[in-house]
Amino acid sequence: MDDFISTLPCVDSWRHKHLLGLESLSAEDITLLLDVADRFRTICKSAKNKLNLLSGKTVCTLFFENSTRTRSSFTLAAQRLGASVLAFAAGTSSMSKGETVVDTARNIEAMGVDSFVVRHNMPGAPKLISENASGCVLNAGDGAHAHPTQALLDILTIRQRLGTLEGKTVALVGDIAHSRVARSNIWGLKKLGAKVILCGPSTLVSSEWAKIGVEYSYSLDEILPNVDVLNLLRIQFERQQSRPFPSVREYELLYTMNARRLAKAKKDVLIIAPGPINRGVEVTAEVADGPQSAIIDQVTNGLAVRMAALWLTDLRRDGE
Repeated sequence: MDDFISTLPCVDSWRHKHLLGLESLSAEDITLLLDVADRFRTICKSAKNKLNLLSGKTVCTLFFENSTRTRSSFTLAAQRLGASVLAFAAGTSSMSKGETVVDTARNIEAMGVDSFVVRHNMPGAPKLISENASGCVLNAGDGAHAHPTQALLDILTIRQRLGTLEGKTVALVGDIAHSRVARSNIWGLKKLGAKVILCGPSTLVSSEWAKIGVEYSYSLDEILPNVDVLNLLRIQFERQQSRPFPSVREYELLYTMNARRLAKAKKDVLIIAPGPINRGVEVTAEVADGPQSAIIDQVTNGLAVRMAALWLTDLRRDGE
Protein backbone atom coordinates (compact mmCIF):
# COMPACT_ATOMS: atom_id res chain seq x y z
CA MET A 1 0.00 0.00 0.00
CA ASP A 2 2.85 2.41 0.82
CA ASP A 3 4.29 1.73 -2.63
CA PHE A 4 0.98 2.68 -4.22
CA ILE A 5 0.61 5.87 -2.16
CA SER A 6 4.12 6.88 -3.16
CA THR A 7 3.02 6.89 -6.83
CA LEU A 8 0.22 9.38 -6.18
CA PRO A 9 0.74 13.12 -6.72
CA CYS A 10 1.72 15.12 -3.62
CA VAL A 11 -1.54 16.01 -1.89
CA ASP A 12 -0.22 18.33 0.82
CA SER A 13 -1.80 21.34 -0.87
CA TRP A 14 -5.34 19.89 -0.65
CA ARG A 15 -7.19 21.75 2.12
CA HIS A 16 -10.86 20.87 1.59
CA LYS A 17 -12.87 18.69 3.95
CA HIS A 18 -15.95 18.96 1.70
CA LEU A 19 -16.55 19.01 -2.04
CA LEU A 20 -19.63 21.19 -2.49
CA GLY A 21 -18.84 22.86 -5.82
CA LEU A 22 -16.03 23.96 -8.13
CA GLU A 23 -16.53 27.69 -7.75
CA SER A 24 -14.54 27.71 -4.50
CA LEU A 25 -11.70 25.52 -5.82
CA SER A 26 -8.55 26.92 -7.41
CA ALA A 27 -7.11 25.72 -10.70
CA GLU A 28 -4.42 23.97 -8.65
CA ASP A 29 -7.05 22.17 -6.54
CA ILE A 30 -8.88 20.95 -9.64
CA THR A 31 -5.66 19.84 -11.33
CA LEU A 32 -4.56 17.93 -8.23
CA LEU A 33 -7.88 16.09 -8.01
CA LEU A 34 -7.70 15.22 -11.70
CA ASP A 35 -4.12 13.97 -11.32
CA VAL A 36 -5.12 11.71 -8.43
CA ALA A 37 -8.14 10.48 -10.40
CA ASP A 38 -5.89 9.68 -13.37
CA ARG A 39 -3.75 7.50 -11.13
CA PHE A 40 -6.78 5.73 -9.66
CA ARG A 41 -8.09 5.07 -13.17
CA THR A 42 -4.82 3.40 -14.13
CA ILE A 43 -4.86 1.20 -11.04
CA CYS A 44 -8.51 0.24 -11.47
CA LYS A 45 -7.92 -0.81 -15.08
CA SER A 46 -5.21 -3.25 -14.10
CA ALA A 47 -6.71 -4.58 -10.84
CA LYS A 48 -10.06 -4.51 -9.09
CA ASN A 49 -8.68 -5.24 -5.63
CA LYS A 50 -9.56 -2.93 -2.75
CA LEU A 51 -6.93 -0.28 -2.08
CA ASN A 52 -7.88 -0.01 1.62
CA LEU A 53 -7.16 3.73 1.69
CA LEU A 54 -10.50 4.16 3.47
CA SER A 55 -10.44 0.90 5.40
CA GLY A 56 -12.55 1.14 8.53
CA LYS A 57 -14.50 4.16 7.20
CA THR A 58 -18.21 4.27 6.36
CA VAL A 59 -19.67 6.32 3.50
CA CYS A 60 -23.40 7.06 3.37
CA THR A 61 -25.00 7.70 -0.02
CA LEU A 62 -27.71 10.13 1.11
CA PHE A 63 -29.82 10.40 -2.04
CA PHE A 64 -33.15 12.24 -2.03
CA GLU A 65 -33.35 12.11 -5.85
CA ASN A 66 -33.19 9.14 -8.19
CA SER A 67 -29.84 8.24 -9.71
CA THR A 68 -28.19 5.38 -11.56
CA ARG A 69 -24.68 6.40 -12.62
CA THR A 70 -23.82 8.76 -9.77
CA ARG A 71 -25.01 6.55 -6.90
CA SER A 72 -23.50 3.39 -8.43
CA SER A 73 -20.24 5.18 -9.17
CA PHE A 74 -19.87 6.61 -5.64
CA THR A 75 -20.78 3.22 -4.14
CA LEU A 76 -18.14 1.40 -6.19
CA ALA A 77 -15.61 4.16 -5.53
CA ALA A 78 -16.05 3.85 -1.77
CA GLN A 79 -15.86 0.04 -1.94
CA ARG A 80 -12.72 0.11 -4.10
CA LEU A 81 -11.12 2.32 -1.44
CA GLY A 82 -12.04 -0.24 1.23
CA ALA A 83 -14.90 1.67 2.89
CA SER A 84 -18.26 0.30 3.95
CA VAL A 85 -21.29 1.87 2.26
CA LEU A 86 -24.65 2.68 3.79
CA ALA A 87 -27.33 3.36 1.16
CA PHE A 88 -30.07 5.76 2.30
CA ALA A 89 -33.52 5.49 0.68
CA ALA A 90 -35.59 8.65 1.19
CA GLY A 91 -38.87 6.93 0.35
CA THR A 92 -38.64 4.52 3.27
CA SER A 93 -37.02 6.89 5.78
CA SER A 94 -38.38 8.89 8.72
CA MET A 95 -38.48 11.94 6.47
CA SER A 96 -41.93 10.69 5.48
CA LYS A 97 -42.86 11.35 9.14
CA GLY A 98 -41.56 14.92 9.06
CA GLU A 99 -37.88 14.52 9.97
CA THR A 100 -35.64 17.27 8.53
CA VAL A 101 -32.65 16.72 6.23
CA VAL A 102 -30.29 17.87 8.99
CA ASP A 103 -31.81 15.59 11.63
CA THR A 104 -31.65 12.68 9.19
CA ALA A 105 -27.94 13.30 8.54
CA ARG A 106 -27.08 13.77 12.22
CA ASN A 107 -28.87 10.59 13.25
CA ILE A 108 -27.13 8.58 10.54
CA GLU A 109 -23.79 10.12 11.52
CA ALA A 110 -24.37 9.01 15.12
CA MET A 111 -24.19 5.42 13.84
CA GLY A 112 -20.55 5.93 12.86
CA VAL A 113 -20.72 7.40 9.35
CA ASP A 114 -17.59 9.30 8.26
CA SER A 115 -18.66 10.81 4.91
CA PHE A 116 -21.91 11.74 3.22
CA VAL A 117 -22.54 11.74 -0.52
CA VAL A 118 -25.62 13.94 -0.88
CA ARG A 119 -28.06 14.36 -3.76
CA HIS A 120 -31.11 16.58 -3.21
CA ASN A 121 -33.53 18.61 -5.30
CA MET A 122 -32.98 21.64 -3.04
CA PRO A 123 -30.00 23.85 -3.92
CA GLY A 124 -27.76 24.19 -0.90
CA ALA A 125 -28.80 20.97 0.86
CA PRO A 126 -25.26 19.48 0.89
CA LYS A 127 -23.87 22.76 2.29
CA LEU A 128 -26.54 22.75 5.00
CA ILE A 129 -25.56 19.23 6.01
CA SER A 130 -21.86 20.17 6.00
CA GLU A 131 -22.61 22.97 8.47
CA ASN A 132 -24.48 20.66 10.84
CA ALA A 133 -22.57 17.37 10.67
CA SER A 134 -18.95 16.67 11.55
CA GLY A 135 -18.17 14.31 8.65
CA CYS A 136 -17.09 15.05 5.09
CA VAL A 137 -19.83 16.01 2.62
CA LEU A 138 -19.64 15.53 -1.13
CA ASN A 139 -22.25 17.12 -3.37
CA ALA A 140 -23.72 14.57 -5.81
CA GLY A 141 -26.10 17.17 -7.29
CA ASP A 142 -28.27 19.78 -5.58
CA GLY A 143 -31.19 21.09 -7.60
CA ALA A 144 -29.98 23.19 -10.53
CA HIS A 145 -27.03 24.50 -8.51
CA ALA A 146 -24.00 22.20 -8.80
CA HIS A 147 -22.76 18.71 -9.64
CA PRO A 148 -18.99 18.96 -9.09
CA THR A 149 -17.95 15.35 -9.65
CA GLN A 150 -19.82 15.22 -12.97
CA ALA A 151 -18.00 18.33 -14.16
CA LEU A 152 -14.69 16.90 -12.97
CA LEU A 153 -15.17 13.65 -14.87
CA ASP A 154 -16.18 15.66 -17.96
CA ILE A 155 -13.03 17.75 -17.65
CA LEU A 156 -10.85 14.69 -17.00
CA THR A 157 -12.22 13.09 -20.18
CA ILE A 158 -11.43 16.22 -22.18
CA ARG A 159 -7.92 16.40 -20.73
CA GLN A 160 -7.25 12.76 -21.57
CA ARG A 161 -8.33 13.24 -25.19
CA LEU A 162 -6.96 16.75 -25.87
CA GLY A 163 -4.02 16.93 -23.47
CA THR A 164 -4.97 20.30 -22.02
CA LEU A 165 -7.96 22.57 -21.44
CA GLU A 166 -5.96 25.74 -21.99
CA GLY A 167 -7.14 27.54 -25.13
CA LYS A 168 -9.74 24.90 -26.04
CA THR A 169 -13.32 25.86 -26.92
CA VAL A 170 -16.01 23.85 -25.16
CA ALA A 171 -19.69 24.23 -26.04
CA LEU A 172 -22.37 23.23 -23.54
CA VAL A 173 -25.48 22.55 -25.59
CA GLY A 174 -29.05 22.19 -24.39
CA ASP A 175 -30.93 22.97 -21.19
CA ILE A 176 -28.52 25.41 -19.55
CA ALA A 177 -31.21 27.02 -17.40
CA HIS A 178 -31.93 23.89 -15.37
CA SER A 179 -28.52 22.21 -15.55
CA ARG A 180 -26.35 21.84 -12.45
CA VAL A 181 -23.86 20.06 -14.72
CA ALA A 182 -23.55 23.17 -16.89
CA ARG A 183 -22.90 25.42 -13.89
CA SER A 184 -20.17 23.21 -12.47
CA ASN A 185 -18.59 22.75 -15.90
CA ILE A 186 -18.51 26.50 -16.46
CA TRP A 187 -16.52 27.13 -13.29
CA GLY A 188 -14.13 24.23 -13.83
CA LEU A 189 -13.50 24.89 -17.52
CA LYS A 190 -12.87 28.60 -17.01
CA LYS A 191 -10.45 28.01 -14.14
CA LEU A 192 -8.40 25.69 -16.38
CA GLY A 193 -8.24 28.17 -19.25
CA ALA A 194 -10.93 26.92 -21.63
CA LYS A 195 -13.28 29.13 -23.60
CA VAL A 196 -16.93 28.29 -22.87
CA ILE A 197 -19.89 28.75 -25.21
CA LEU A 198 -23.45 28.07 -24.06
CA CYS A 199 -25.84 27.07 -26.81
CA GLY A 200 -29.54 26.31 -26.92
CA PRO A 201 -32.96 27.90 -27.27
CA SER A 202 -33.20 31.49 -26.02
CA THR A 203 -35.62 30.32 -23.33
CA LEU A 204 -32.90 28.08 -21.88
CA VAL A 205 -29.75 30.15 -22.46
CA SER A 206 -29.51 33.49 -20.66
CA SER A 207 -27.39 36.39 -21.87
CA GLU A 208 -26.58 37.04 -18.18
CA TRP A 209 -23.78 34.46 -18.43
CA ALA A 210 -21.81 36.97 -20.50
CA LYS A 211 -21.17 38.90 -17.27
CA ILE A 212 -18.70 36.24 -16.12
CA GLY A 213 -16.97 35.92 -19.48
CA VAL A 214 -19.00 33.10 -21.01
CA GLU A 215 -20.18 33.35 -24.61
CA TYR A 216 -23.63 32.26 -25.71
CA SER A 217 -25.32 31.39 -29.00
CA TYR A 218 -28.76 30.27 -30.08
CA SER A 219 -27.41 28.53 -33.20
CA LEU A 220 -25.55 25.23 -32.95
CA ASP A 221 -24.79 25.23 -36.68
CA GLU A 222 -23.11 28.62 -36.36
CA ILE A 223 -20.67 27.65 -33.61
CA LEU A 224 -19.85 24.10 -34.78
CA PRO A 225 -16.77 24.91 -36.91
CA ASN A 226 -15.04 26.63 -33.98
CA VAL A 227 -15.66 24.10 -31.20
CA ASP A 228 -13.18 21.52 -29.86
CA VAL A 229 -15.62 19.80 -27.50
CA LEU A 230 -19.40 19.45 -27.50
CA ASN A 231 -20.99 18.58 -24.16
CA LEU A 232 -24.59 17.64 -24.95
CA LEU A 233 -26.95 18.23 -22.03
CA ARG A 234 -30.27 16.51 -21.46
CA ILE A 235 -33.49 18.52 -21.68
CA GLN A 236 -34.74 18.38 -18.08
CA PHE A 237 -38.49 18.36 -18.54
CA GLU A 238 -38.95 17.34 -14.89
CA ARG A 239 -37.52 20.68 -13.69
CA GLN A 240 -39.41 22.90 -16.12
CA GLN A 241 -42.59 24.73 -15.13
CA SER A 242 -43.59 25.29 -18.77
CA ARG A 243 -42.44 24.00 -22.17
CA PRO A 244 -39.46 26.18 -23.24
CA PHE A 245 -39.88 25.39 -26.97
CA PRO A 246 -42.86 24.46 -29.15
CA SER A 247 -42.04 20.76 -29.53
CA VAL A 248 -39.32 18.14 -29.16
CA ARG A 249 -39.36 17.87 -32.93
CA GLU A 250 -38.38 21.53 -33.28
CA TYR A 251 -35.55 21.05 -30.77
CA GLU A 252 -34.29 18.06 -32.77
CA LEU A 253 -34.22 20.13 -35.98
CA LEU A 254 -32.17 22.90 -34.38
CA TYR A 255 -29.95 21.25 -31.78
CA THR A 256 -29.68 17.46 -32.13
CA MET A 257 -26.09 16.41 -32.84
CA ASN A 258 -26.33 14.11 -35.86
CA ALA A 259 -24.10 12.94 -38.71
CA ARG A 260 -24.97 15.96 -40.83
CA ARG A 261 -23.87 18.36 -38.11
CA LEU A 262 -20.82 16.27 -37.27
CA ALA A 263 -19.63 16.81 -40.85
CA LYS A 264 -19.69 20.57 -40.24
CA ALA A 265 -17.59 20.34 -37.08
CA LYS A 266 -13.83 20.00 -36.67
CA LYS A 267 -12.61 16.59 -37.78
CA ASP A 268 -11.38 15.77 -34.28
CA VAL A 269 -14.26 17.31 -32.32
CA LEU A 270 -14.89 15.49 -29.04
CA ILE A 271 -18.45 14.49 -28.13
CA ILE A 272 -19.39 14.02 -24.48
CA ALA A 273 -22.69 13.91 -22.59
CA PRO A 274 -23.40 13.58 -18.86
CA GLY A 275 -26.24 11.08 -19.24
CA PRO A 276 -28.75 9.80 -19.24
CA ILE A 277 -28.91 10.58 -22.94
CA ASN A 278 -32.13 10.71 -24.91
CA ARG A 279 -31.09 9.21 -28.22
CA GLY A 280 -32.52 11.18 -31.09
CA VAL A 281 -33.07 14.31 -28.98
CA GLU A 282 -29.65 15.54 -27.78
CA VAL A 283 -27.68 13.17 -29.99
CA THR A 284 -28.31 10.43 -32.52
CA ALA A 285 -27.07 6.87 -32.03
CA GLU A 286 -24.51 7.12 -34.85
CA VAL A 287 -22.82 10.05 -33.09
CA ALA A 288 -23.22 8.79 -29.51
CA ASP A 289 -21.63 5.45 -30.47
CA GLY A 290 -19.15 6.85 -32.99
CA PRO A 291 -15.35 7.23 -32.74
CA GLN A 292 -15.50 10.88 -31.66
CA SER A 293 -17.73 10.04 -28.68
CA ALA A 294 -16.21 9.59 -25.22
CA ILE A 295 -19.51 9.00 -23.42
CA ILE A 296 -18.51 5.57 -22.09
CA ASP A 297 -15.06 6.88 -21.09
CA GLN A 298 -16.87 9.46 -18.97
CA VAL A 299 -18.52 6.69 -16.97
CA THR A 300 -15.15 5.02 -16.35
CA ASN A 301 -13.65 8.36 -15.37
CA GLY A 302 -16.55 8.97 -13.00
CA LEU A 303 -15.41 6.08 -10.80
CA ALA A 304 -11.85 7.41 -10.69
CA VAL A 305 -12.92 11.00 -9.96
CA ARG A 306 -15.18 9.89 -7.11
CA MET A 307 -12.43 7.74 -5.63
CA ALA A 308 -10.16 10.78 -5.69
CA ALA A 309 -12.82 13.03 -4.15
CA LEU A 310 -13.66 10.59 -1.34
CA TRP A 311 -10.00 10.01 -0.49
CA LEU A 312 -8.86 13.64 -0.63
CA THR A 313 -11.72 14.98 1.48
CA ASP A 314 -11.19 12.22 4.05
CA LEU A 315 -7.53 13.31 4.36
CA ARG A 316 -8.83 16.67 5.61
CA ARG A 317 -11.57 15.42 7.94
CA ASP A 318 -10.25 17.71 10.69
CA GLY A 319 -9.75 20.63 8.29
CA GLU A 320 -12.03 23.20 6.64
